[in-house]
Amino acid sequence: MLSELRIQGLGVIEDATLELHPGLTAVTGETGAGKTMVITGLHLLGGGRADSSRVRRGASRAVVEGRYELAGCAPAPDTEEEPDDAGPRDAAAVAREAGAALDDDGSLIAARTVSADGRSRAHLGGRSVPLAVLSDVADASLAVHGQHEALRLLRPAEQRAVLDRFAGAPAVEALARYRETRTRWRAAVAELTERRERTRELAREADLLRHGLTEIEALDPRPGEDGDLVAEARRLADVDDLRSSALTALAAVAGPPDGTGDEPDATALVAAARRAIATDDPRLTALEPRLAEVSTLLTDVAAELSAYLDGLEADPERLARVLERQAALKGLTRKYAADVAGVLAWADTARERLESLDVSDEAIAALAAEADRLGAELAARASTLTAIRVEAAARLAEAVTTELDGLAMAAAAVQVVVGQKDAADGLEVDGRRVVAGPDGVDEVELLLAPHAGAPPLPIAKGASGGELSRVMLAVEVVLAGADTVPTLVFDEVDAGVGGRAAVEIGRRLARLAETHQVVVVTHLAQVAAYADRQLVVDKGSQSEGVTRSSVRTLDDSQRVVELARMLAGTEETETGRAHAEELLAAAAEDKRAAPAPTPITQGADKAGSRTRPRRRAG
Repeated sequence: MLSELRIQGLGVIEDATLELHPGLTAVTGETGAGKTMVITGLHLLGGGRADSSRVRRGASRAVVEGRYELAGCAPAPDTEEEPDDAGPRDAAAVAREAGAALDDDGSLIAARTVSADGRSRAHLGGRSVPLAVLSDVADASLAVHGQHEALRLLRPAEQRAVLDRFAGAPAVEALARYRETRTRWRAAVAELTERRERTRELAREADLLRHGLTEIEALDPRPGEDGDLVAEARRLADVDDLRSSALTALAAVAGPPDGTGDEPDATALVAAARRAIATDDPRLTALEPRLAEVSTLLTDVAAELSAYLDGLEADPERLARVLERQAALKGLTRKYAADVAGVLAWADTARERLESLDVSDEAIAALAAEADRLGAELAARASTLTAIRVEAAARLAEAVTTELDGLAMAAAAVQVVVGQKDAADGLEVDGRRVVAGPDGVDEVELLLAPHAGAPPLPIAKGASGGELSRVMLAVEVVLAGADTVPTLVFDEVDAGVGGRAAVEIGRRLARLAETHQVVVVTHLAQVAAYADRQLVVDKGSQSEGVTRSSVRTLDDSQRVVELARMLAGTEETETGRAHAEELLAAAAEDKRAAPAPTPITQGADKAGSRTRPRRRAG
């Protein structure tokens, strides 16, 4: 969980430290005081886009630091142990992989700096890290549910993603299998279409490849043959010069073959040297083994020169054949590659391409059968995914409708409809041709019947502004219960509601705080009253036209004053204070009397995820 958040030089906040409760923390304050900077700071800490305009005027940079409490984290972040790939990485695994150092108490400090010129830096555990690392830590540690996130739920694609998220691991796994099969199916269909539409063109290409292969196979070049032929041709062409050179060398080493024996040569001179040092002087006789070695080497060289001369014969016919072979190979290298090795590589590639260019009726029929087989497999995977979504849609609709019952919309009902879009050339699923997109064949839509007898309509059309806010909040609360991250942040998702609905919002957030750390930025006293800790963002004085705000933790008496201000717009009236005290007392009694939270049954639970209970302090 996130135990502490420090913000410096961000917007109207010059320097503030937020100490967050393990349960429910409420952040309140007047409009314009800077409550949204808390959410902005969390987005920056999570690797979000840096905006230099958010840097406080007159400051050189904005800094956001967060302290994560990593329950069960090993204290040695530099361990060589590989992270577990069986599931998503937690913050501790990310820290170990990044080489981040933990604090003495086992907590992990993350920091983000944004300079006034737009440059951004990220640090984790005292080490400079890429922004993606901060994002990984945040993804594993906290989830922000805000007004902008809620509005995204009006999009059909987002509604499908919400349903999959609610369905949990079964939907994720089924979608992954569907996508893998869809990739293979699309490749097979594309190849089949290409072969059918480009039959003549591909046939011409195949003829050219066959001609080239026939030409190469007729000559049957060997690897490196072109280099060997060059060397042999040079030797055959220069046979007289080579014989003269070898005879001269042989005469110098062992005397001319037809000499009288009196000519000086190296072998005779070395033999004379060996005889000359045969004295009683040990320093001279010590040289004899080395001269013997030289004599042996000269004898070997003489033998090899003699053998070379014996094999060196003029062979005009062989030279002609070599030159003819060279010319034939050059014909291949002019057409297909720079050398024989390249020609052989071209031939290998041509054979592979030729196999894929089979445009015979048999080959096309085989490819069509493979495309049909993959289509049937894809249809089965799509049906499995649809079944998971339909089952989850009923549970999601029931859960959201139940939440609306407590948000002063008792007669409202939500439906989550899973349907498909017809397409003449689409995938045949259960006897119907439908669009098979990357996320399945399903289109998901949230419908709302705001009161009894009203027809269900898409939530963007069937809800007023206040009703839409409550529907969005109900969805967010249900989804938050599905989150496995320990910290949930709500950014004024209670906008547009009040009265009894506001009390119910507070009650639900307090219920979530039994299993998660919850932070809510709110303008409703009814919500703030349920908090275990309340922080207020104070709008301070101006200096050189720049507003200075601070954040402070409220004690019990200060909470009464702040709640009275939120209720009546001023803390000066006794009535307002009495109302605030009554609200606090009622919320405390409600929390004490509340039953233990029951996790919503979801696909994620079926797959092995578990809700982490925690006793709320305070």
